Formats: sequence, C-alpha cells, structure tokens
Amino acid sequence: MIKKQILKKYFGYDSFFPLQAEIIDHVLSLNDALVLMPTGGGKSVCFQIPALMFDGVTIVISPLISLMKDQVEALKANGIAAEFLNSSLSDKEEKLIIERSLKGTLKLLYISPERLSSAGFTELLGGLRVSMFAVDEAHCISFWGHDFRPEYKRLNILKQRYPNVPLIALTATADRVIRRDILSQLNIPETKTFVASFDRPNLSLAVRPGLKRMRQITDFLKLHRREPGIIYCLSRKSTESVAGNLSKLGYKAKHYHAGMDNVSRSRTQNEFIRDEIQIICATVAFGMGIDKSNVRWVIHYNMPKNIESFYQEIGRCGRDGLPADTILFYSYADVMAQTEMLTESTPERRELLDAKLKRMKQYAEAESCRRRILLSYFNETNTKDCGNCDVCKNPPQKFDGTIIAQKALSAIARTGEQINSTLLIDILRGSHNRQVIEKGYDKIKTWGAGRDIRAEEWSDYIFQILNLGYVDIAYDEGYTFKLNALSHLVLKNKVNVMLVKFRPYKSREELILPKEPAKAVLADQALFERLRQLRKTIADQNNIPAYIVFSDKTLQAMTETMPTDKISMLEVSGVGQQKFATYGQIFIDEISGFMSEKAAEGKK
Repeated sequence: MIKKQILKKYFGYDSFFPLQAEIIDHVLSLNDALVLMPTGGGKSVCFQIPALMFDGVTIVISPLISLMKDQVEALKANGIAAEFLNSSLSDKEEKLIIERSLKGTLKLLYISPERLSSAGFTELLGGLRVSMFAVDEAHCISFWGHDFRPEYKRLNILKQRYPNVPLIALTATADRVIRRDILSQLNIPETKTFVASFDRPNLSLAVRPGLKRMRQITDFLKLHRREPGIIYCLSRKSTESVAGNLSKLGYKAKHYHAGMDNVSRSRTQNEFIRDEIQIICATVAFGMGIDKSNVRWVIHYNMPKNIESFYQEIGRCGRDGLPADTILFYSYADVMAQTEMLTESTPERRELLDAKLKRMKQYAEAESCRRRILLSYFNETNTKDCGNCDVCKNPPQKFDGTIIAQKALSAIARTGEQINSTLLIDILRGSHNRQVIEKGYDKIKTWGAGRDIRAEEWSDYIFQILNLGYVDIAYDEGYTFKLNALSHLVLKNKVNVMLVKFRPYKSREELILPKEPAKAVLADQALFERLRQLRKTIADQNNIPAYIVFSDKTLQAMTETMPTDKISMLEVSGVGQQKFATYGQIFIDEISGFMSEKAAEGKK
C-alpha cells in the first residue's frame, strides 16, 4: 500500500501537509532525518506512516507519559497497533505488551529515554525487529534548548548500537544552534534537516497590558462560550486563584500544577481532555504533548520565560487548523519575577536563560507585526505583516513625545538616578506624599512639571521610553532608572522621541476585544452542536477523549457537506476507513435525522 493510501485509510486525509511526503520518502529509503515542524504541523505522521510501511516495530522515544498515552490512544482509534511502556502500567499490562512486541504484532512502541538505557529494555530490543527509531521533542537533548533534559543525552547510543536503523528526530522549537547540537548529540551529523514553516496563520496573536486581567479574561470568555482553553500562570497560587474566580462565575474551570498529587493532576488533565471542564488554569507543568485538537484559545496570565516556551504553549490551541486566539498579559512585575527566578539556575545556564528572557520581553513590547518576530526567532524570513495580530489590526498612532521624555529623564537626573517608576510619577505629578517630601524631591525643577498628564498616562509613556531604550532600569538596585547615552542625546535636543498615543483602558478594550460574532447560519451551528454532543456521548461510552472520535474540523466539514451515505462520509477530511467503520453510520443517522426535522419544520 502506498503512503497516500495509508494516509487516507488510517488518518482520513486526502493530501499531505507541506514536507510530510518528502520526509516519508526520505525515511523509507533508510535515511536519518531531523524534522522541524510547528505544533500542529503534522510531525507524527512523518514517522507513523513509515512505521506502517516498514516490516518490524518502530521505537518512539517520548519525554512524558501524557504524550505517549495521547498518541497511542489516537493511533488505536485509527486501527493502528501501538502501545507504550511506562510507569503507569501494572506488571501484568507490561508483560502483555512485551509479549506482543516479541510476537511482532505491534507497529509502534512508545518508551521514555530512561527506559531505553535500562538493562531489561536493552535485552528486549535484542529480540525485536526494530524498523526505525523516532526521537520526539528532540530539542530536549540540547544544552542550548529551553527544555534541556540530561536523560536525553543517553540517546547517543542509538546510532552506535543500531547504525543501519533509520533515526528520525522531531521538534517544534529549535533555532540553527540547537539543530546542529541535536544532530551532534545523536551522532547523525551527515543527514538531511527538514524545516517546515513555523507560521501558524490560524492563531491570532495579541499582547495586552497586565491591568484588570480577570476583567479582561471574563470579557473574552463571553465571546468564547463552551470553547476549551488554557490559562498559563507563573505561580501555583495564581492557577488556584484564577480557576477559583472563574468557577465562582459559573465556568467549568480547574487548576493544575506540580504541587498537586499525581491522582488529582491526572484527574484534572483527563477531565479537560475529555471536555468535562472548559478551562484549565495551569503552570507550565501542563500541556507538553497534549494533542487535544479542539483547544480554541490560550491565555498567558503572566509572561513566559522564553519565546520557545511561549510558542510551544500557544501552539496547543488551533491544532486542527481552525481559527484560535492567543493572549499574552504583560507587566514589569512579570519581568521582575522571571528575572529573580534565574538565580535558581546554574551559572552556566543563567546567562543563556537571561538572554532568552530578554528576547521574550522584546516580543511583548514590540510595536511591529508579532508573527514576523516569532518567525525571525526561528530563523524564518517573512517580509509581510500577518494581519492577524493586535499590532497589525490596530496600528498605533504616534506623536512627537520628546518634551514628555525630557521631563521624565530630567527628573531621573535631578534625583541622582535613585528613583523607580512609582516615585518618578509622583514627582512629575507634583505629589506631596511623605517619600517625596522627606527626600526633598519637591524642591527640584521638574517637580510638578507633568501635572497636566494623568498618572496612568505617565505610567504608559515611561514604559514606552524604557522599551525604546532611552533609559535603563537597574533590577539589582531596586528597579531604579539609570540614564544612558541616548538619554543625554534626548536631553540635549539631539534626538526626537516618538511615542504611541495613550489610550484609556476602555477604548483599548473596545479595540482589542472582538465584537460578538453574528450567528448568521443558525441551522449549521445547531447541527454542529448536535454532532459535538454526539461525539461527547460516544467518547464517554468508550472512555476516550472526544477529539479522538473526530476533530472539530471534521465535525465542521460534516456540518457543511451533510453526508448521508458511506461514499460522502468517507470524502470528509478526517474520516478514515477505521473511523467510518466505528462511528460513521452513527453520525450519518444524526445528520439525516437533523435534515428530516428541518424539512418537517419547513412544511409547517
């Protein structure tokens, strides 16, 4: 059977994503490969289809139990013989899987990197006909990667022990340095690297000020009723607080963090995967490898520590290719918190992590197309603005703010560069508070020089002046401002400072929040909801996640085409032969019943 027939039979798709077919042919020719594809780009198919075409079993090295479980469940639903070996299994279950492996009835076997180097598994491998090795989340092997895991370094034994078995390494996040390191660590320097576009045009990108975050979240959720989403928080306490507040408002929300016991964590994750709760508020402990295709939005309550983490986390929504929203709340408090956390790192990692944090900060502060910044980070050139980020949708209105900048910089200079943002605003606004009076700041020339500008406007303008590089901030000196070379040029009227015009919260809210979408095709929406409920019922009966039955994208295609027989149902993208045999007729009956009801209503 050729690869395209396998794609249709087992996965229900008529055509490959970019690069998938080329990668499959490359691996089938017994070549090694490094594959870089964004989350949702179809990395797994690049080794799953060769695994079905090769004789023997493909060993997949995966970092997390949740990732293994998710992929194996999806493969089984498609009629593919796959299993995993990890600590979640009982001795009896593990023994049965090993027996199946030795009998040659499995096509894919998922394991952890720790398991690979164990004596027992080495012995097992000796009795297997291994057709291929696949290393998922391969960036974990690199010291320069954002999620470096020492146990991954043991994978260098693969090419030593099995030089003639093809090895495919896959990741969604790696720049040129990390790519070279992955190949070096795996002992496959002479191989081909396939780099797909990192562009996820279906993801809307937005950064919002970290003000009144809960109000902004609840306003956002009014437009996303019943749509699953993830809120990433920096601290465990925040996950509990945000989830608690949303629960009080009637949303099905729960928290998830590493401080919970394994049973509670597993239960919450399964409830989210199976659509029993709509919202999960989590630390970064959640999400790696969770292949839930119908997540429609991701919110970062706090700024992540690097662009790789951010990109990976927003990639957990819209995996089905349908539109999805991402929001990043940003404040200097987040920057301070992340900077302080760097002290927990080893000295050799600290410098690297600090540099990555600065890049994340630059992204959040940008006034240019955000998607171009992300693509550039991963060494992908794009000369056009995306039109689907907040900056592109609402180009900022700028004005000459040189005098404003001069007032702020003068106040910093006249106070001996010993003040932070709060005190600077008090001085400019002419405050009589105790700290201003005690330090004699009410005597300097710039005291009260900015009375005509409100405190929230000053906060915004000072934030911009800092972001534009006209002043520095000393994190190790109480976050006080320090003048630099540019500061002096501004003060001497040698440089003009262009600022973005301040917009009050209300007007900014009207711009950044989309209007309530018009429900023009109520019949289609009603059918989609019926199919969604049917999917949930089937999933619950079979104890599997709903998206493993059919994805939102497949349900949407059914809603649009309304298939009422086997031929038309098999033409729907995402409906393979196994899926049709298992669920096809049930969905045909539901669609036919819906159409009959509508026809009867039309006769009344």
